[in-house]
Amino acid sequence: QVQLVESGGGSVQAGGSLRLSCAAYGYTYSSYCMGWFRQAPGKEREAVATIYSIDGRTYYADSVKGRFTISQDNRKNTLYLQMNSLKPEDTAMYYCATSRGYCLSFPPFVRPESSYWGQGTQVTVSS
Repeated sequence: QVQLVESGGGSVQAGGSLRLSCAAYGYTYSSYCMGWFRQAPGKEREAVATIYSIDGRTYYADSVKGRFTISQDNRKNTLYLQMNSLKPEDTAMYYCATSRGYCLSFPPFVRPESSYWGQGTQVTVSS
């Protein structure tokens, strides 16, 4: 049973930083896509960043390019999202997700037929 556990969310002022972590348990595939997604109240879920396990290829939403960095520690089976220069519009519930194989280059970016999702961690940025 695959389980993803996010941590690191919290409240921060605009311009501040947070680092989210996603620990993966029970995952044995060598080729997989992992990503961070977010959903603000009243809005659709959107992909923030993804990374492919084999070559480290990444994708970033335009709204976070230059501010957020996705990375993974394969030894620890942990995914990270370093978020700098946070803005109030970054406020959302952030979810970690994974699926087998390479990342899709279009929504939903992770393959629905093999995807797993975490419970989410709240990020609140005040102005």
